[in-house]
Amino acid sequence: MSNRQIGTLVLIIALLIVAVSVLFTNNLASSLGKEEQKNMAIWSEATRQLIMAEDGADIDFVTTIIEGNTTIPVYVCDEDGNIIISRNVEKPVKDPRELHGPIELKISDEISQYIYWDDSRLLTQLHYVPYAQFALIFIFIVIAVIVMLAVQRSEANRLWVGLSKETAHQLGTPISSLNAWQQLLAEKYPNDEYVPQMKRDVERLQCIADRFQKIGSEPDLQPANVIPVLEDAIAYLRARISSHIIIDDACLKNVQRTVMLNAPLMQWVFENLLKNAVDAITGNGTISFQLHENEHDVMIDISDTGKGVDAKTQRRIFEPGFTSKDRGWGLGLPLSKRIVEQYHGGKLLLKSSQLGVGTTFRIVLKKPENS
Repeated sequence: MSNRQIGTLVLIIALLIVAVSVLFTNNLASSLGKEEQKNMAIWSEATRQLIMAEDGADIDFVTTIIEGNTTIPVYVCDEDGNIIISRNVEKPVKDPRELHGPIELKISDEISQYIYWDDSRLLTQLHYVPYAQFALIFIFIVIAVIVMLAVQRSEANRLWVGLSKETAHQLGTPISSLNAWQQLLAEKYPNDEYVPQMKRDVERLQCIADRFQKIGSEPDLQPANVIPVLEDAIAYLRARISSHIIIDDACLKNVQRTVMLNAPLMQWVFENLLKNAVDAITGNGTISFQLHENEHDVMIDISDTGKGVDAKTQRRIFEPGFTSKDRGWGLGLPLSKRIVEQYHGGKLLLKSSQLGVGTTFRIVLKKPENS
């Protein structure tokens, strides 16, 4: 069962608990309200008998009944709703006729008084019980979701770190072997045109291993110009793509944008985004860049004229393992987002995408504090 299904199930259970609680509380409040109405009828009759009692009559019983009401706010009013007397009232209401009642208290053939009453404090509090329960359940769900996300994030972090360190470790041995073989070949065939290319490929593998090693540890960020890092990624990709794809990097020439940076990891991000842009283009196309900045951040937009991304894919594009390609692990964009946001404190977002028009990703990097 997925986390989303578990969350939905918990929410349904919570709503059922609230619904049952509301039904039970309403039934209890209705029963208590009817009981208070009966008590008011008895209280009204006792009040009438006290008023009509003759001198010397035994009124102890009716007095006990009247004084026994210590919880229900009650008003005795005339025909116009003017309050004659009240009991258990802290702050009188403006118009008692809006309350429960009336019960007519006939004093004589010409004179009648009317009794109105409000809910007791217990009954009033009972009406709020379901809302209090709902608030507590909601708080519990929020806390549970936060804890679950924190645990999930912690597990994901351990997975990323473990996978990265293991990948760097596994690459280390063959890279060392290839490096040794390359040196032997260079000594034996100093004029061979393929040996330097082999050396560059081995260095590339070493660079990839170093990147994975850095993913498994806290990277060191230093103030640096991010433009050369982007240009290195462009140069690496330009030599390996079709001539039908134009990389328009004119806006990067003779530009400096200083940010807090780990160059090897950020170059990996640029390479991932540029590779995605290349894969999105079928036939002729263009990859272009735009630079923006404010007081605190530098923003780099990478745009392509590729096939674009539909709305459903846009919502999932940074999910680990999700890919819209026929081949791929679905780790490039999630890894890039992790590098930018968790290691550099910036943002990586899909700025815009339209089917048949193209896609733009935006990287936001923080400037040094004293810049």
